[in-house]
Amino acid sequence: MSTAPEARKRKVLVVLVDRANYGRLKPAMAAIQAHPDLEPGVLCAGTMVLERFRQPVEIVRADGFPVLGEVYMELEGSTPATMAKSVGFGIVEFANEYHRLKPDVALIIGDRYEALAAAIAAAYMNIAIVHVQGGEVSGSIDESARHAITKFAHFHFPATRRAAEFLVRMGEDPATILGIGCPSSDIALGLDKTLTPETLNARGSGAVLDPASPFLLVVFHPVTTSFGGEREQMEELLKALAGAAMPTLLLWPNIDAGSDHISKAVRVFRNRHGPSWLRTLTNLSPEDYLRVLANTACALGNSSSFVRDAGYFGTPVVLVGDRQDGRERDTHVTRVEPEAGEIEAALRAQLAAGRRAPSTLYGDGHVSGRIAQALADLSPYTQKRLAYPEALVREARK
Repeated sequence: MSTAPEARKRKVLVVLVDRANYGRLKPAMAAIQAHPDLEPGVLCAGTMVLERFRQPVEIVRADGFPVLGEVYMELEGSTPATMAKSVGFGIVEFANEYHRLKPDVALIIGDRYEALAAAIAAAYMNIAIVHVQGGEVSGSIDESARHAITKFAHFHFPATRRAAEFLVRMGEDPATILGIGCPSSDIALGLDKTLTPETLNARGSGAVLDPASPFLLVVFHPVTTSFGGEREQMEELLKALAGAAMPTLLLWPNIDAGSDHISKAVRVFRNRHGPSWLRTLTNLSPEDYLRVLANTACALGNSSSFVRDAGYFGTPVVLVGDRQDGRERDTHVTRVEPEAGEIEAALRAQLAAGRRAPSTLYGDGHVSGRIAQALADLSPYTQKRLAYPEALVREARK
């Protein structure tokens, strides 16, 4: 009696290049791991593997996901030149790892330059790419990287309906759009929002924060396309925070060009003024970050999580500067220029207005299962074609 050979599972390699990647993809990774037709693997790169960011790769391992490789690609310096060179190093190292691991599909999220390197290497090696969060509009070089990844990607899982429409307008075949929604909404939906003193104070330095009392959350990253002005912008934000003098948790910036200038502004401010209200922290797990975001009285800065994830909880946000300009946002966000008086006024207004109704703009909390099933069902291909709708073609010919 003969038996048919067991079908081979599809090898899905999830590429993580920074802490925010993991925060968004963790529930999708769990769904992939639980799917009977998928064989998951994780490739960690960028700041995921760096000691200065407390090696988030170790959190991934502790959560039980199979980390199959680590890519070291970051050139020290945090300048436009080091970012550009890091892309080149990343292409080489990702190519080596793809050659060794031989995945069927690379799952890549977002708009980081490290993710762009991962996409370039995969496309040239005929590995099908599924891109999460394409089609969005924002500031900085991230927007260019995001759209470039879209053109290399073979399949798409955008976070919003508008983003899906933009992908079609960019010439992507509607049939390659596998679904809509951000998997981070899945964490938010089932999250135990209880925030303990240990989450805020076990690591980092500065003031001891009481989660039962109102506190602020600050995340401010550089805008690489206006390199050189980030220190002054951070100084303005710190002046506004000093005016409010509320207990504040500040997370250190990412590794983009200009991040050292932001970090220096914080250190100088801390050394000169010794603020009794400020605590600084490098990193949090995805769940703990969302707990902090859910419990803060107001979030200030320019992180995309303030536009996207804060909406799940109705958390008020003061969005500082143009890093997220053009990105869809709900009523919880007030956008201001990086000027101390304007920031402080907006903060006080947001505190007075309080929490908003939860938003489902970026996901309904049931996204990850759809991603995993789409990965199992798709038919990989390598040759892309433009697929502009006829109406757009006619308009372009006018």
